Amino acid sequence: MVGELARRAYRYAWPAATGRRNRPYLHDRLVALPLLAVVVFGAFGWAYAGVRDDSADIRERLVPALVDLADARNSLLVAQGEAERSLAEGRAAELGGLSERYRTRVARATQSLNQVTRSGALTVAEEQELRVVSALVVDYTGWVGRAQGDAADPVLRAAELTYARSMLCSAPVAADADDAYPPCPAATGSSATSIVDRVSGLERQLRERLAHRAAWGAGVLAAAVVAGLAFLLLAAGLWRTVSFLRRRFRIRLSVPLVAAAVPLLVVPLLTADALLAQHAQDAAVPLADALAERTSPRIEVIAEERPFGGPDPRAIEVLRARIDDGLADGRLAFLDGAAPFVFPAGLAAAALIVGALHGYRREYLVVTRPGAVS
Repeated sequence: MVGELARRAYRYAWPAATGRRNRPYLHDRLVALPLLAVVVFGAFGWAYAGVRDDSADIRERLVPALVDLADARNSLLVAQGEAERSLAEGRAAELGGLSERYRTRVARATQSLNQVTRSGALTVAEEQELRVVSALVVDYTGWVGRAQGDAADPVLRAAELTYARSMLCSAPVAADADDAYPPCPAATGSSATSIVDRVSGLERQLRERLAHRAAWGAGVLAAAVVAGLAFLLLAAGLWRTVSFLRRRFRIRLSVPLVAAAVPLLVVPLLTADALLAQHAQDAAVPLADALAERTSPRIEVIAEERPFGGPDPRAIEVLRARIDDGLADGRLAFLDGAAPFVFPAGLAAAALIVGALHGYRREYLVVTRPGAVS
């Protein structure tokens, strides 16, 4: 049954002109070709716009949010390490204050969290979670300030500093003489309530969303298949209709039908652009995972202290640049903004086909051209 329907659709969309009279043939073309044009550009325009929207969402919202969350997480851990080093000096820290790096990193973490809020990448629930994180950061800096005020009292200072670290990490951090900026141990479930845990949870949700946007959707694939089949039928139908007019009506070239075929020439270019964008999106997924899983405060400090020592492939700025470059190269920039015009171009092509075939049909029903069969 499916095969028979396919054969009927094929005969209707691409009929042979042999033995057909002018009037019924042109009537069939007057219906089939505009309908195919609408299907081609409607389905293809929807699929192409979907891929382009996914690429723009990843490039402009999801990736910047992930970069800022990774920067906030690592900056807070660097700040904690700096606070511990400064306060270990006792009264000197009380008088001289905490290090410049501590103040810079706390300000940087706060700024990064604010940028995530403005990115537009979060849902309402995620924005509420981020506001909780921002409030906890304020409390965290307050406890570090108390520890600085009590720097002369080792017991009280250690207790306040330990509480400040517990606000960052749910689980205790093992002492490591080789790493002054240890990352937080992973925590899940109900115990994952610290600042870093909450930030990591937001990163996980955004990464899942990015992977979903980067994957081929079932709707996009279905629309692409429909558009591809209709494209072939439309191109063949236009060619055979032009051949029919040349043989029957002695029209060497139908300008309106040629003009209607021009938008079809753009479809392969737009298809190549969509494939490039999709490939770039796929390549961004593992790099986004690396932002959350491979970056560490120690790597960020080394990158800051040795800017000319060669970029570490796990540094946040390096990963951000790789993602941005990949997404920028993964599209034809001159086609930015073309997606909304795909379907109108199809409607214009359908209108040209209707106007041309209706004019030919009406004219040759009244006057029979030499050599034509009415």
